[in-house]
Amino acid sequence: MTASTQRQTAEAVVGAFNRMDNEAIISHRSPDCIRYILPSSLGLKPTNNDQYKSQLDKLKLIFHNFCLTINDVVEDEKARRICMWLSARADTAAGEYINEYMWTLDFDETGTKITKVNEFVDTVVNRDFWPRLSEAMRAHQADRQGKE
Repeated sequence: MTASTQRQTAEAVVGAFNRMDNEAIISHRSPDCIRYILPSSLGLKPTNNDQYKSQLDKLKLIFHNFCLTINDVVEDEKARRICMWLSARADTAAGEYINEYMWTLDFDETGTKITKVNEFVDTVVNRDFWPRLSEAMRAHQADRQGKE
């Protein structure tokens, strides 16, 4: 049985993450797509495509060997929605990155563009790892500016 168009799109996004191809990641999103990081108790603001691409571009400088693995997928073609449980691993300037996500992806009528992303993240990783990574990013940026 052939995968639905939206399932193919979702898998293409995962492939783009594994290649760290930020242009391809964004290309699968509708122009008005918004990404929400959950749970809301983290207090993170939603991001549009430009904001998200900027974040991805900064991460690409210090993430290496990024690997996103699909553990499970639930699809509702009629509702144009896919929910994916994913595991991530990478080497970073702040040490090994290991995380889990639950993505709920909403699609347009064609199934080729993601219109909304709800991304549940591991709050322990967010609390413990991201501050170290943010510091590594600042150090990397300062080092790059010092070499220019």
